[in-house]
Amino acid sequence: MPVIAVEHLTKRYGDLTAVSDVSFTVPEGEVFGFLGPNGSGKTTTMAMLLGLVRPTSGRMSLFDRDVTASHDEALKRVGAVVEIPSFYPYLSGRDNLRYFQGITQNGGAAEVAELLELVHLSERAHSRFSTYSMGMKQRLGIAYALLGDPDLIFLDEPTNGLDPAGMAEVRGLIRDLKGEKRTVVLSSHLLNEVEQVCDSVAILSRGRLIAQGAVADLLRRQDQIQFKTTNDEEAAAIVRGLPWVSSVTVDDKGNLVATAPADRAWEITATLAQQRVYVVAMAPVQESLERYFLEVTSDNQGITEETAP
Repeated sequence: MPVIAVEHLTKRYGDLTAVSDVSFTVPEGEVFGFLGPNGSGKTTTMAMLLGLVRPTSGRMSLFDRDVTASHDEALKRVGAVVEIPSFYPYLSGRDNLRYFQGITQNGGAAEVAELLELVHLSERAHSRFSTYSMGMKQRLGIAYALLGDPDLIFLDEPTNGLDPAGMAEVRGLIRDLKGEKRTVVLSSHLLNEVEQVCDSVAILSRGRLIAQGAVADLLRRQDQIQFKTTNDEEAAAIVRGLPWVSSVTVDDKGNLVATAPADRAWEITATLAQQRVYVVAMAPVQESLERYFLEVTSDNQGITEETAP
């Protein structure tokens, strides 16, 4: 049973369709990424899953509980950070967590101490929230999402406004959460972030789901082999003649790039050697998420972020 199941989800605001007929599932224990340009519908989709926005049509469930029909039951095992929570600036990080803990009636003082340790804020637990850096505020927000030990966590752009060191720290924390067998849903427009921490991804553009699957599978969809030889011009002609090679091009560094299964690289070497052309360097080319993303969203540039009334 998937932790999240979405079927034909649609959200319209008057004439604007923010999300259109989106369907996907999220298995237990993954870091699942919502990726898309501004205005793609990822924030609206997350808001619907959290019961903050009512869908126009479609069905969505968390832990097999319908979000619309059984809102409270569906969200019992869920924690979320949408932007930075509204903490009280004059309270310490510890007292803010204890305040929200009192509202939810989950856990005790020991849990707050454990969460502050988990997000590396123990040394500043008694400092006022107003004195926290942006990275510390983001980490306290993640601790807030973990109150009550939820099994599913939603994080919306958790590294927004952070410097490189802060980004790396938050990404490490997300990986730690997965290690504790929680399911994490991460909304982000940062391709490098998604590629580093997510197991699978759904790519949205103009409200539509245009690609989904395991990150490794998306990047493995077309094998390429990069190589240099003692005679690149002749090598290109020879390799183009192989029936299982789709194309041979030259990259911006002057390397030959053959579109072919990576496990047949040895056959390229052997075939060229028979013609007295010798390979001096060869390596598989790993598709980057950035290149894949730009390819599948190439006709959706320049869209602005959707705004809900």
